[in-house]
Amino acid sequence: MIVEVLYPEFGNLFGDMANIRYLQACAPDMEFVYTDIRSTPRFVTDHVDMLYLGSMPERKQVIAMEQLKPHALRLKELIEQGTVVLATGNAMELFGEYISDSGQKTQMLGLFPFHADRKIQEIRHNSMFLGDFEGIQMVGCRSQFSFCRGDFTHPFIRVRGGCGNSPEDQTEGIHYKNLFATYLLGPLLVLNPLFTKYLLRLLGHDDTLAFEQQAMDAYQLRLSQLESPKANFHIG
Repeated sequence: MIVEVLYPEFGNLFGDMANIRYLQACAPDMEFVYTDIRSTPRFVTDHVDMLYLGSMPERKQVIAMEQLKPHALRLKELIEQGTVVLATGNAMELFGEYISDSGQKTQMLGLFPFHADRKIQEIRHNSMFLGDFEGIQMVGCRSQFSFCRGDFTHPFIRVRGGCGNSPEDQTEGIHYKNLFATYLLGPLLVLNPLFTKYLLRLLGHDDTLAFEQQAMDAYQLRLSQLESPKANFHIG
């Protein structure tokens, strides 16, 4: 079983590579391939079971897009075939049509009918998050200059607390076949052990987690705090 990590030198802005380290700890028999920005992705010519792309600085998004653009049709083909894809933080924006920044549009991969509105001159949005994915309560945090708007026919998470794709949206991210794209960032898999189990089963792997009891205890504590009537989701 092969997991390809795309552009790890870019996609670790908020410690998102902890997702891969945790997945490695949970499934040490998996093969992890790290593709740097100068290399042709393995998924272009060879089989992979999962692709991962993490949060990156805004100025690196264009570089990542330019490297992926020649392979957009192959990426779409893999998504349609059911390859597992996980994109965290602003990596989600690469799958949309464009990023709008001060009236300028930068084209993205165009795989889904949404776009990102960015306002870097304003204060970064920081918040905690609570939502529901197929009965799994998802917790996390977000830190971003942009919001996504468009057609989210295939949402990932229903918002229970915090912000969705945009302040007016009560859904968060994209879940299409086995693609999961979300603004939630950082160690998403560490924070959400039930979703990590779901992902491992999706990959056809045993769902026993590394440090499972500790992960579940931390998750239950965070969940209880976010479900409290006194919970404050806005940071700063």
